[in-house]
Amino acid sequence: MADIHGFMKYDRKENQKISPIKRVVDFSEFTLYLEPEQRKMQAARCMNCGVPYCSSSMELKGMVTGCPLNNLISEFNDELYKGHEYEALERLLKQNPFPEFTGRVCPALCEKACLNGYDGQPVTIHDNELYIIENGFEKGWVQANPPKVRTDKKIAVIGSGPAGLSVAYMLNQRGHQVSVYERDKEPGGLLMYGIPNMKLDKSIIRRRIELMKQEGIQFYTNCDIGNNIEFKNLYKDHDAIIVCCGAKQARKLNLENEDIEGIYPAVDFLSEITDMIETNKRPISLEGKNIVIVGGGDTGNDCVATSIRLHCKTVTQLEMMPKPAMTRRLDNPWPEWPKVLKTDYGQQESIELFHKDPRIYQTTIKEIKKKGNHITHVVTTKLQFDGKKMVQIPGSETELKCDLLLIAAGFTGVESYVQDALHIKMSKRNTFEANNHQTNDDKVFVAGDCRRGQSLVVWAIHEGIECARKVDEYLMGYSNIE
Repeated sequence: MADIHGFMKYDRKENQKISPIKRVVDFSEFTLYLEPEQRKMQAARCMNCGVPYCSSSMELKGMVTGCPLNNLISEFNDELYKGHEYEALERLLKQNPFPEFTGRVCPALCEKACLNGYDGQPVTIHDNELYIIENGFEKGWVQANPPKVRTDKKIAVIGSGPAGLSVAYMLNQRGHQVSVYERDKEPGGLLMYGIPNMKLDKSIIRRRIELMKQEGIQFYTNCDIGNNIEFKNLYKDHDAIIVCCGAKQARKLNLENEDIEGIYPAVDFLSEITDMIETNKRPISLEGKNIVIVGGGDTGNDCVATSIRLHCKTVTQLEMMPKPAMTRRLDNPWPEWPKVLKTDYGQQESIELFHKDPRIYQTTIKEIKKKGNHITHVVTTKLQFDGKKMVQIPGSETELKCDLLLIAAGFTGVESYVQDALHIKMSKRNTFEANNHQTNDDKVFVAGDCRRGQSLVVWAIHEGIECARKVDEYLMGYSNIE
């Protein structure tokens, strides 16, 4: 145990952030890290519970709480508190190959299950994790570690998002020869192009990719299976194929005029802005523009923050569901996932700059209006629950000015052209069907969003690790991947 009285002696203290008014001037990360001694105090709050729910990944009432990677949280907190920073890094990397990603973008399922959270002050597991890995990079402890022995097995991984990177990493460490095929200009998938720079700076991804290259993984970019690359050629040249292409088919509103100018899927918008920044092009300006975003999740919030940095005039975020409670309800006790209001960084910036929360709850778009072939307004309507689903309330319509409509309403599965190219059996959810990651073709495996549906980065990493074990067993007859 770290400090036997730590959770009573020290209050929770999170990493601070640069103020919204200062950080919206660019797309830089804005986290301010605690000093090492303060970080030790935060690690001291860990109680080393006999049953560490933080590491458990339990499903309660259909929602998961606790770390999907089963991180050794009590152990790395104890090492961090004692000043054993290298040992803390070893314990962290034991379960998580990419803590520099999860330490930035994970919603910290671990903290929701922390016993100290019973009274509202869980351990800062997320921030501790980020400190340990970044301290490891700073001190030169994180180095390329190529496998000492190679097998003669060749593996192709289609897609280089978090699932593709984790399955490639694990199988390369096993000694197999791994090639990763990515359709975009750089590896990283949605880590690179779907998450804004201020949330995950792209140098962090490139740093990890460079290490993976040094470890022997080959990356091929601008390779789009089903367009400029034939799947049959990959199939012929490799002993196993792992598909980690995501589930990027965007959900539509199914309204008239949805195909006019000024309407974009949210991820396409975010990808375009990221590409402009990373290629040193001047990003588009939204000065004087009224932005409406459909979707209240993380992607919608990223669109709010991005629109503000592009100097929009107004930004409105429409959320179908009711506004969550401010604190846990009695029917949502610890350690269940807390169904409470979360005001994320983009919404905080809107409150600071525009003096209002951009979110409007129980609301959706009923009609899209245009002038010529460009959107000008949207007509919104309020929603209510009829016992089965959310339905429109007659007479509740409101018209909003809208120069740019971003649809962040989720995804409906694997893109159709990818399905056509791979000929893998599909599930009812429009994802690839698999038994323990293995498809109807024994040589082809799937992992990540394309198997489980749209989910979190930490789940994609988990998927990659689990899939790697199955592929290894298929190739070798057994697996020593832990």
